[in-house]
Amino acid sequence: MAETGEATTKEMRKTSLLGEVEVEVDIKAPAAKFYHVYAGRPDHVAKATSRKVQACDLLEGEWGLVGSIVNWNYVYGGKAKVAKESIELVEPEKKLIKFRVIEGDVLAVYKSFLITIQATPKEGGVGSVVKWHLEYERSDENVPHPDNFLPFLAEMTKEIDEHLLSEE
Repeated sequence: MAETGEATTKEMRKTSLLGEVEVEVDIKAPAAKFYHVYAGRPDHVAKATSRKVQACDLLEGEWGLVGSIVNWNYVYGGKAKVAKESIELVEPEKKLIKFRVIEGDVLAVYKSFLITIQATPKEGGVGSVVKWHLEYERSDENVPHPDNFLPFLAEMTKEIDEHLLSEE
């Protein structure tokens, strides 16, 4: 495990092509509020993290419903990127949502990419812990494991936290 400020990265299962990585980020906002950003109003992610996410558009279905299709326009490594994702799982009681990347730049190097976001209230304290869990299959041995995405996700989480706190 590596700690960067208030984010903890955890290396998980990594076989030849399959793997999992995750990062946990301490935030001050309530877990329900953070969860609602991704489950109920992901278009607000662009407002909170405008240097990272330029737009989030609902292409099919309804925000927060399984089977809905969401398109993300974001900047990573100084380059404009796009990801079309399908919502695979929504568990409001666990404040958990899963997105599967179905089109876009990530799939140019990964055969599959599943993103799980879960916000959990801190025990006996204010704030919550946000966990980003990535499950993936690399297209070949030369493709790096996506550990480099974790600091990006941690920074984005902090920016969303600041945005949520400024709304109070």
